[in-house]
Amino acid sequence: MASDRIIRVIDLETTGSAPPAHGVCEIGWQDVALGSSGRWELTDEHGGILVNPGRPIPPVTQAVHHILDEQVADAPYWHDVARQVLDPWPRRVALAAHRADFEQQFCTAPLTRGADWICTWKCAMRLWPDSPSFSNQMLRYWRRPDGLIHERGLPVHRAFPDAYVTAHHLRDMLNEASIAQLIEWSNLPGLLPRVRVGPDRGKEWNEIDDESLARFLHDRDPDVRYTAEQEAQRRGEGGYVGRSAEDWLLL
Repeated sequence: MASDRIIRVIDLETTGSAPPAHGVCEIGWQDVALGSSGRWELTDEHGGILVNPGRPIPPVTQAVHHILDEQVADAPYWHDVARQVLDPWPRRVALAAHRADFEQQFCTAPLTRGADWICTWKCAMRLWPDSPSFSNQMLRYWRRPDGLIHERGLPVHRAFPDAYVTAHHLRDMLNEASIAQLIEWSNLPGLLPRVRVGPDRGKEWNEIDDESLARFLHDRDPDVRYTAEQEAQRRGEGGYVGRSAEDWLLL
């Protein structure tokens, strides 16, 4: 499918989660394009490249993606491949990834020309809040996206198969919401549909009492804090909890 508007979905496998101490050892991508029908679809533009991370791959991460040091010993380095994959200019509208905050640590603004990002994890919580959870694979089996070839999305935790699965989620999101809306949600913390920890685990936020909600307003996790703030605002605007934002924070 030829299109002058694409969003490139990427997935990284790395030696760890904290650059520059850790490096990329594989990148995969799958393009999603706006078709002549006005619907977004996957294209034939996809791929995966092993990358030499410039350091040994720790056993703890090898146990996740099963990429060995000897497999990447002769591979190109990240700075040699990043721009060509991340910057399909001028057709690219945005980049996308599941939990894109992780990819953005390695795919820095100079490598992407300051591209906008869509996080399919954050957007899934907005569009499909009834999902049992929001991992790439849970969404895959809960949603069963049309056209997803099971074997092509395997093995899990390899760069191209994961990008391929994510691209199906993104395609369906783009056919439900605008690019601008998806980018806006992606730039905010995650809006969690249910409480994830503690005695209220599994409850929707409107089901917990004021005292529990107030504790979440001080949580270390920015997604939890943001979600609690949104619920506190909703309760205040609803008129049945007579507290200002300042009152909530003092609890």
